[in-house]
Amino acid sequence: MSRPTFVLSLGGSIVAPERGIDTAFLTGFRDLILRHVSRGWRFLIVVGGGVTARHYQDAARELSDLTREDLDWLGIHATRLNGHLLRTMFRGVAHPAVVKDPTRSPKSWVKPVMIGAGWKPGWSTDYVAVRLAKRMGTDFIVNLSNIDYLYSEDPKKNPKAEPICEIGWKDFQEMVGETWDPGMNAPFDPVASKLARTSKMKVAIVNGTDLKNLDALLCGHRFTGTMVGG
Repeated sequence: MSRPTFVLSLGGSIVAPERGIDTAFLTGFRDLILRHVSRGWRFLIVVGGGVTARHYQDAARELSDLTREDLDWLGIHATRLNGHLLRTMFRGVAHPAVVKDPTRSPKSWVKPVMIGAGWKPGWSTDYVAVRLAKRMGTDFIVNLSNIDYLYSEDPKKNPKAEPICEIGWKDFQEMVGETWDPGMNAPFDPVASKLARTSKMKVAIVNGTDLKNLDALLCGHRFTGTMVGG
């Protein structure tokens, strides 16, 4: 019997929010993953740059005229810093290197946890997660963000915005657009969404800080969040 393999796209702003690295969250997240690892489950965790990336990008904009590629590389290195933190956190059970190129990643690995990070300019960590999921033969991705649902509008601007529990790829792409920008803050990257759609994948968008809810999702129980697919 094959072991369940989960692909998680972990928002960097959950790992390192404005107040600094959230060690309380990371401790709980590690304990949750290790509990399921002990059951024989495997996890591929791709982490973003989040606030760390945006801080560097904002500072660089003040210091110099930048190209999109410059901004992207700053974000990529932020994801790799977060990735190395996670790999260190899972040292005893993790693949020894952070995966940076989804086209050359191992199709199988001995350790039960593998950490991925940014690849190259023009491609987000959401895209890396989709490419890796395809490579691993997995058609489901859990996107861990800082929102409970995808909403009909920005709830910060419109308190009457409606939560969306399920949505098809066509409607989702109409909401998020078609192009990727460095430092973009979207529920799931538009370019990654295109690939997930053509690959017939599903993506669950959940609040990554709610570890009980994440546990329910992983165990196949009812969860709070948005399912994108179809």
